[in-house]
Formats: sequence, structure tokens, C-alpha cells
Amino acid sequence: MLAKTDNLHEALLDNLYGAVFLSDLDLTILYANSAAESLFQMTRSKLCTLTIFDLLEDQIGFKKTLGELVDSGTPHTRRHEKINSKITGKSSKIDCSFTPIDVGETKRLLIEMHPIDHFVRINREHALLSAHDTSKSLVRGLAHEIKNPLGGIRGAAQLLDQEIVQHGMDEESRELTKIITTETDRLKDLVDRLLEPHHTLKFEKLNIHEVTEHVTSLLEAETHGNFQFTRDYDPSIPELNGDKSQLIQAVLNVSRNALQALHEADIQQPKITVRTRVQRNYTISDNRYRFVCRVDVIDNGPGITPDMTEQIFFPLVSERSGGTGLGLTIAQTAVTRHKGTIECSSEPGDTIFSIYLPLGE
Repeated sequence: MLAKTDNLHEALLDNLYGAVFLSDLDLTILYANSAAESLFQMTRSKLCTLTIFDLLEDQIGFKKTLGELVDSGTPHTRRHEKINSKITGKSSKIDCSFTPIDVGETKRLLIEMHPIDHFVRINREHALLSAHDTSKSLVRGLAHEIKNPLGGIRGAAQLLDQEIVQHGMDEESRELTKIITTETDRLKDLVDRLLEPHHTLKFEKLNIHEVTEHVTSLLEAETHGNFQFTRDYDPSIPELNGDKSQLIQAVLNVSRNALQALHEADIQQPKITVRTRVQRNYTISDNRYRFVCRVDVIDNGPGITPDMTEQIFFPLVSERSGGTGLGLTIAQTAVTRHKGTIECSSEPGDTIFSIYLPLGE
């Protein structure tokens, strides 16, 4: 009965959204739940070799707060605090509570951390997906309307070219018909790219590193050693169900976007890092997944403006001169069809596109 109770408590703690720690009065971690593993990207066995101060920069007066808490024995809560993880280097906004408890005759400290930006991200994701779906429907409708007359325009240009040849007209006139044909083909290719992601997916079991390695090797060959590519893979990631061709296209489009940003900014030592990790207890849209695969494409380019970050996955939106604004849209569509999502965070010298794909689906 005792073992069943312990298992129940473990299951309850591991299914909480908030990170839960149990520590001694020296802040050495004795227990951490799954949400704590997810927040700090570290296994609980590793967490239990550290103190709270090993995890967090002392930017919100933790030492003073906890010292007073231990002395007074009263619970304490801090809200909307920004913390920096020493482990991941990322910032998070949290609500944090500290509660002294007695475990038998021993005093312990129960620490709870609830990431606020988790809910902000979900709300933003809902809004973006809704706007994205609306814009995609509009663009697809326009694409069909544009595609219909293209064949007629191209055919008329070819007939006109034949007439020019038969009547011995000047080459300048033929050049005009070639321009019409070339531009019609370019527009048709653009329309086909808008419509392409809606082909039926062919799901199979695959290792995500087959996808990332294919893309990275391809780009290394294309850039002839002028860009540094770094691989930071987690070999323990299990297989996932996916359409290999579509996932390659998604990762390739995201990586090309990084490559083009570096090229246009003329970065002296351009670098792209492809990193894979398992993310625990992650919510995509309305679904919470115990494990997801995360593929990060990181570049050291100039960064993306905050306004553009909110719009960058919309069709025909691009910061690049001459860009079609379709690459990231196609990538997002392909990933969404795998029940995943793509997120972007950016600051000068560190732009990260993160692709999230559910595992065990």
C-alpha cells in the first residue's frame, strides 16, 4: 500500500505544470519533478547534485529572501520575477513560492516555480495560428485564381513567338516573348510552392538526425566551407513518425533562411548550429505532450526585429530584398501537419528557430 501511495505521489508531481523542488536548508536539491527537468533542461539525477544557486543567477535577491525565510519559518511568494538560468542561458518569467515544511523531524524547503511565459506563449501561438490559417486560405484562393490563366498566357506567348519566326521579324520582338514565357514560368513556380504543402503525407518511423544530417551536409556542400556548421545532437532522441521529405523541406527552409541572413549581413565568421534535444511536458496548441523533439537552428547573424518575429511565418512576408516570403511559411505548414510548431527568438548575434515535433505519436 505504501509503495502504491508513493507511486501515486510521484505520478501527481510529474504531471504538474509547475516545477517543484525539495531542498534542505542549504538549498541542496533533494527532489525535482518532470517540469523542473523541462524548465532547466536537465535530468533530475543531475539536478539533485546541485543547489538552487547553481541553477539561477542571483538577480532577484534569492539568497537574502531564502535566508530570511529559513530564519522566520514562514512561506514566501514572489510574482512576475525574471530569472536567468545558468544552465540554458535563457530568461524566464515565473511566479515562485518557498514553503518551509517538516519531513519527519527534518526541516526542508518546498520550492515551486510556475513559468508565466508558458501561458503567454500558448495564447500568442493561438492568435498566430488563427491569423496564419486565415492568410493561408486567402493566399491559396488567390493562387488558384492566378494559376488558371497562366497556361493561356504562356501558350499565347509561344504562338506569338512562332508567328515572329515565320514572318522573319526582328530578334528584339522574340526577346519580349521570351520574357513573357520566363516570367510566366516563374509565377507558376511561385504558385506551385504555395499549393505544394497540401499533398498527402507519407508517415514512417524515422530518426530526426537523418533529417538534420541530410540538410546540414547539403548546405555544407553548397557553401564550399565559407560557413561554419556545428552539430550538437542528442543521440538518445527516439524515432518519431513523420514524412521524411516534408521534414527535410522544413528544416532546409529554416536553415536556408539563416544562411541567407548571414550572407546578406556579411558576417565575418558566419556560423550555424543545428541542435537537437528532448523537451519534456511541452504544450503545442491545446495538446500537452510528455516528450517532444526540439530541433534548433541557431545563427550568429544580425537578428530579427520584434515586429517581424511576430509576422515572419505569414505568407509573402520577408525582410530580405528579393525574398518571396514563402520558405518559412512552407516550413511552418509542414511542421504543423506533424502536430508540431516552429518558434523564433532573436537578438543580435543569436537567432534561434526551434522546431517542435511530438514524440510517441
